[in-house]
Amino acid sequence: MRLHIVAVGRLRQGPERELVSDYCTRAGRTGRAFGLSPVAVTEVDERKGGSKAGEAALIERALPGGATVVALDERGRTMTSPGLAARLASWRDSGCQDLAFIIGGADGLDPALVARADLALSLGSMVWPHLLARVMVSEQIYRAASILAGTPYHRE
Repeated sequence: MRLHIVAVGRLRQGPERELVSDYCTRAGRTGRAFGLSPVAVTEVDERKGGSKAGEAALIERALPGGATVVALDERGRTMTSPGLAARLASWRDSGCQDLAFIIGGADGLDPALVARADLALSLGSMVWPHLLARVMVSEQIYRAASILAGTPYHRE
């Protein structure tokens, strides 16, 4: 299953970009034996969107055809890390070819895009900057791969 993060805005050089890159690399190495591809990160330019609806159109164009979509939304469902790992394994085992986590801009995602997603996922009841959401999602993808691989990274 090919994994994608599609996010509004660009991460500049710095610690956030380095963390996303590191976690995506780790996830690719760990998940390869379990049918998970390296994580591809696609950034869409918020200046071309102009509004939540405009950003949603850019995100839609960046999504692989037929992808299962997980929308990061503060009103979404919260999950444990093992729960997310189990959901990824379930999608993989049911033949999902592409799984895309989508992250909106500073104002979040367009409600219509969240409604069309296969899962609306919350990172908790606190609001996080959209740039940090990328770090958190990439870490959780790596953690899910680690859980599926049975490595000691995730401790309960």
